[in-house]
Amino acid sequence: MKKALIIAPHPDDETLGVGGTIKRLSDSGIAVSVLTVAAHMPPLYSAKVHETTVREARAAQNILGVSEGIFLDNPAVLLGDIPVPEFNKMIGEHVDRIRPDILLMPYYDRHIDHRMVFDACMVAARPVGSGTNIKLVVAYETISETHWNAPHIEPNFTPNFFVDITGQIDAKIEAMSEFQSQLHPFPGPRSVEALRALALFRGSQAGYGYAEALHIIRMGAELFL
Repeated sequence: MKKALIIAPHPDDETLGVGGTIKRLSDSGIAVSVLTVAAHMPPLYSAKVHETTVREARAAQNILGVSEGIFLDNPAVLLGDIPVPEFNKMIGEHVDRIRPDILLMPYYDRHIDHRMVFDACMVAARPVGSGTNIKLVVAYETISETHWNAPHIEPNFTPNFFVDITGQIDAKIEAMSEFQSQLHPFPGPRSVEALRALALFRGSQAGYGYAEALHIIRMGAELFL
């Protein structure tokens, strides 16, 4: 069985970014694991908020067909307090254990946690050791954070890979609807209306009804040959 690992900085990032892709992968018989690195927990958030977001994430992942949900419970926005070697090891150990064929990571965007997780994922995805098993390494956009980068000063998300999620868009919206603590009312960027609109736009870029956009970092020909 092929395996996919989605690394999410926070609960909900995997659903916002690649909820439809997760559902499509799981429906295709691929075992999907989600590693959530940070949590909405003390000192910046209450223990109740932490419990709520983890519960919401588990419900969303169940809808999407996730095989294994892993929560590391590092305080959000404080990942920088963890020494870089220790942080990289934390991510790398799960990549080594799961040995995924497909690795999806957050794009290097405005959120400091997303940037740190991206850097650690790039270390874990190097084509040495268990990294040689990874045939596809891609970065996904997170609505709001990815789109708040300063144009031409910070990197711009320029997708070059689109996943048709026309058959999975309703499941993605259903999963995101589990995150009642995180959703915005429209026209907020994290509203279900905005999420559906982004998928519609990304679909129009690739000739699909709805799509999720990704940026390929590394892809092996084994996917096709």
